[in-house]
Amino acid sequence: MSRGLARVALAGYRIAGIAAYPFAGPYLTYRALKGKEDRSRKLERLGYASLPRPRGPLAWVHAASVGETMAVIPLIRELRRREIHVLLTTGTVTSTGLVNSRLSGEVIHQYVPLDLKFPVTRFLRYWQPDICITAESEIWPMTMDELARRHIPQIRVNARMSDRSFERWRNNGKIAETLFEKMALVVAQSDLDAEHYRDLGAWPVIVSGNLKSDTDPPPCDEALLERYRGEIGSRRTWAAISTFEGEEKAAATIHRALKSKNGQLTIIVPRHPERCDEIETMLQAQGLWVARRSRNDKITEETDVFLGDTIGEMGLYLRLTEVAFVGKSLTGEGGQNPLEPAMLGCAVLSGSHVQNFRDAYQHLIRKGGARMVRDVEMLAKAVHYLLSNDLARRKMVDAGQEAMEEMRGALSATVKALEPYINPLTVTARLQPRSAAAQ
Repeated sequence: MSRGLARVALAGYRIAGIAAYPFAGPYLTYRALKGKEDRSRKLERLGYASLPRPRGPLAWVHAASVGETMAVIPLIRELRRREIHVLLTTGTVTSTGLVNSRLSGEVIHQYVPLDLKFPVTRFLRYWQPDICITAESEIWPMTMDELARRHIPQIRVNARMSDRSFERWRNNGKIAETLFEKMALVVAQSDLDAEHYRDLGAWPVIVSGNLKSDTDPPPCDEALLERYRGEIGSRRTWAAISTFEGEEKAAATIHRALKSKNGQLTIIVPRHPERCDEIETMLQAQGLWVARRSRNDKITEETDVFLGDTIGEMGLYLRLTEVAFVGKSLTGEGGQNPLEPAMLGCAVLSGSHVQNFRDAYQHLIRKGGARMVRDVEMLAKAVHYLLSNDLARRKMVDAGQEAMEEMRGALSATVKALEPYINPLTVTARLQPRSAAAQ
């Protein structure tokens, strides 16, 4: 495809978006009924602001969901330390709770507008950001085009790209080049991610490491932690976290196979808590006793599974164990973040489908803090080995935390790369009259 045809294709995308706009309202209403949109704030998805714009420099930071939001929290705090206002957009209902609990009063939060001409234009006309910083991997052609038209620098931080996404973009090389060249800077997680972005037309591209390695451990309610530790007592525990469909059933199978040997408590934390009614029914059908966090159930000697069906309490669940299987890796594709369990003192187990977190797993496996398994049977053997071998488990935990220390530094590298863009904003902010800057 020639560059001219690529521009025609993107113009077609713009026109299709204009044609689709009348259906955006019903579409959002349908998603709200499914629990995938915040019904009270769905106008934000159409580009209508629900909060005033502050005076002074404004950085628009976009993080798709919970994981991306966690990654950019240290960067957001660095921007605020430099007196730059931050407009943080996310795309999921679950991310809102995290923003409210971790960034309350530090950012202006809005839902990201749909990638359609009218919502994006309305959003940018109102907020007038001085810079746009996006996290990880989302590509929105209309938004990128509108930002370029307004000469607003577009910077991708903690950038990653799966092999599948790279192949898809490479098969549409001129379209990719037309989009990726609009980025002013890409700060990639790994050398391979950087190579992918360069091959698709982004420039300049630097490597910083993974911002998630510089985040603080997820917090927890200390009183709740002590309560559950008291209820669990001396029982051994293991957790299956960020699980996807099929992995909860695997955890149940492993629990039943090991119960007579270890008498363990199994903690299951699905990636999508709205699936927990279905999961509980499945567990009960297998004869397992379930305690749910959302019901504030007590964990007793008869409890087989503690079902973590709440948002924003991963710090609690991980502090209740030293063995964690990280999901979307056995029955799903791409994997989930292994850094939080390693950070909180867990030996990490995972399936082999971890393309989205390849670099993090390579570091952990190289140091001995994580192990990969082929199937449910191999996972069961690994869980049993770690539950029954204190020395091996402790060795993995220590190795994981050592790997985490070695991986730190991504935040400072990212901030250094951003300085040509954010330093002028800081100067502008500090030159404002105090009364104006406070507005």
